[in-house]
Amino acid sequence: MNCTIKYIHYCPVKSLSFQSVKSCNIKKNLGMPNDRIFAFSRGIDLQQAKSIEKNPKERKLNNFLTLKNSPVLNKYNFIYENKKLTLTIDRKEIISISPENSDEVSSLANKISELEESLIKPIFLLKNNDHPFYDTSHSNNIFNSISLINLNSVKDFETKINNKVEYQRFRGNFYIEGLEAWEERNWINKIIKINNVSFEVKKNIPRCVAINLKPKTDDNSLNLLKSLKTTFNHFDMGIYLTAVGDGVINQGDAVELIK
Repeated sequence: MNCTIKYIHYCPVKSLSFQSVKSCNIKKNLGMPNDRIFAFSRGIDLQQAKSIEKNPKERKLNNFLTLKNSPVLNKYNFIYENKKLTLTIDRKEIISISPENSDEVSSLANKISELEESLIKPIFLLKNNDHPFYDTSHSNNIFNSISLINLNSVKDFETKINNKVEYQRFRGNFYIEGLEAWEERNWINKIIKINNVSFEVKKNIPRCVAINLKPKTDDNSLNLLKSLKTTFNHFDMGIYLTAVGDGVINQGDAVELIK
């Protein structure tokens, strides 16, 4: 198997935009620092928002702004650098805040509400470094996760439906190349190693209607979720990993299956 890391992404704000990096740190039982450490609550009061900010067991997906429930947000981008969280559109800055300043935190939430009146309110910006807002952190089986996407699986899907499928639709952390299409599905409950960092492969990633959104747009005319089910009889793309060690992952690092 000659499988390597092609791209590395992380999402500062849960379920919204992502940043591309050439390398990243990995922390045992946490994942990728700064990945999904922010989230916007929706339709709940401040007391409830603060509660789900602290306690993953109280989180429900519907409590958060996501591309599934708020596709209008797909055209925006969030950048987290030098302890500043910046909202942009078409590479133009809209607002930049310090997450440690409560007034600035409120101003970002207010700006989102102002820009998109259709969003369910109130909206609050939440932050938790130790218990990030992963999709796997508000389920019956809570665990911190890293998502891995096999680019050849995406290509196979694209070929079979005869439509362009941008890999960014699947919002993965690691994108790998050199692996046979769908082979990653055989890694469940096994250990893989990347640059001497070990990961437990937990489960396949079930997808939602957010994958129908073309990157950076609110165009959802291509029903990829339905196509996944029709073509492969499942809604999955990618696998969830949990880090069982610390280290650094780089573009080009080999991915090794430990049997």
